[in-house]
Amino acid sequence: MNHHHHHQHQFKVLSYMLLKERKQVRLLFILGIMLGAIAGFIGGIFQLSVRYLIHLKEYICSYSYTESLILEWSLSIIIPVILVVVSIWLVKRFAPETGGSGVQEIEGSLERKRWIRWNRVLPVKFFAGSLSLSSGLILGREGPTIQMGGALGKMISRVFHVGPEHSHILIAAGAGGGLAAAFNAPLAGILFVIEEMHTQFKWSFKSLQCVIVTSIISDVVVRIILGSKKPDIIMTQFAHPSTASLWIFIVFGCIFGVMGVIFNKYIIKALDFYTKKKGIEFWISIVVTAAVFGILTKVYPDITGGGYEVIPKALNFEILPATLLLIFFLRMVTTWVSYGSGVPGGIFAPMLALGTVFGMSFGYYANLLFPSVILDPGMFAVAGMAALFTATVGAPLTGTVLVVEMTMNYELIVPLLLTCFSATMVAYFIGHKPIYSTLLERTIRLTKEKAKEEFEKEEKEE
Repeated sequence: MNHHHHHQHQFKVLSYMLLKERKQVRLLFILGIMLGAIAGFIGGIFQLSVRYLIHLKEYICSYSYTESLILEWSLSIIIPVILVVVSIWLVKRFAPETGGSGVQEIEGSLERKRWIRWNRVLPVKFFAGSLSLSSGLILGREGPTIQMGGALGKMISRVFHVGPEHSHILIAAGAGGGLAAAFNAPLAGILFVIEEMHTQFKWSFKSLQCVIVTSIISDVVVRIILGSKKPDIIMTQFAHPSTASLWIFIVFGCIFGVMGVIFNKYIIKALDFYTKKKGIEFWISIVVTAAVFGILTKVYPDITGGGYEVIPKALNFEILPATLLLIFFLRMVTTWVSYGSGVPGGIFAPMLALGTVFGMSFGYYANLLFPSVILDPGMFAVAGMAALFTATVGAPLTGTVLVVEMTMNYELIVPLLLTCFSATMVAYFIGHKPIYSTLLERTIRLTKEKAKEEFEKEEKEE
């Protein structure tokens, strides 16, 4: 008899747990839809405001508006300076954690090492990010949208009083929705959470379906706001390359593996250069940096700005291969300087541009060296787009899928995977750490964060 009761009791516990799990899945599904809608809305409005500011800046700095060369040049220098100075002032004054990319902040919060002050992060990242992205510095919009997405996840979990376990899932899902919104790449958003945040992200059916629904809804909402526009990067869709040529992609990837390590090293060096400067000296260095970018945007626009102008030029052979190499090296430096200055802005898009420019040039020379294996240089541009990102971030699947979604080159999945995995492996064997881990460690070292207390306080409330 006793035995029978025991089984009944077990059954009750089990069905209760199943019901509870179902309820949680449903709750996260609904919250995921809400989160996706808000993340997509904010991501879309963010893109529009950056676009508007860039047009406004170009109009004010144009000759037709100023009708005097002196005025045109001085405005071209003054406006970027104002944009960057105000952006950095907002960050320093109200939310220092919004400087730079912000992806490392989300990862840090999933590791319980950083606390998300969502009510500060959202407005500061939005406004300061809009200013810095329209200044002419080389920055991506994905850093801001990922950080804002994660902060929205935190907001929703506070508003609905869900426990720490669920707020963890919502923060991760928000980050995925943020990436989906930046590039219209929902699958990359989902993979980014699984692959890049794998050490932090607690994997389960309910957490994964929340991430998926958030990324999809976010992407749909962005498309509604921006109009279902053509892909970000308009380019040829290539057929699958010949099997005989695949080894070239492996070599190509290995080159990027080495580059990724160098890229990371100097990003940190640039950050340290600006961080060491204090007071008036810091502000002078910022003003000079912004002014130089203002001049460069007028003189040599290919080495400034987010990269959405230079990528199509490279792809359409509008730039000579030797010049592409020059642009690659100069852009590398301007990217380091842009990110080092500490303005809010991502680092994905700048790396995509660098990879494309180098890949196009590599493709041209590879064709000269191996005329028997005829390959379109554009294939290497596509592979390169993913490769530098992959080597630096250490996320080969996300890199591959992001580029496939952005360029619609589904036939190039094999060469892309080969390039990305060889890049990742080489970077790994050189002994390099993914950029966001390095950035997170650096932040924790510099701020001596009190996140632990905040997390404990939150758990008590629940």
